[in-house]
Amino acid sequence: MLKISIVDSRTHRRLVLEGKLVAPWADELRLAWERAKAELGDRKLVVEVKNLIVINQAGENVLLELMQEGVKVRGFGVFTRHILKQLARRAEGKAKERK
Repeated sequence: MLKISIVDSRTHRRLVLEGKLVAPWADELRLAWERAKAELGDRKLVVEVKNLIVINQAGENVLLELMQEGVKVRGFGVFTRHILKQLARRAEGKAKERK
């Protein structure tokens, strides 16, 4: 199960992720991101990855997509930060390929 909490402020909308980021919940994150994007206005979107206990390839792919779209993704915990660093490297590599 994946829990997606939405926290709004004047300048940001945060999607806080907890639980398992695996299929089919990776698709739920994509839908939540698209809805949040449509309602942003002048605010910035931030995804906070907290207390993830499992992430598989589908979950990594969605986070990579978000990063490539310019969404700020913050990680909490050693496991999560390690995964996000790997994904950031992949995102940079794909950005270089497009140029």
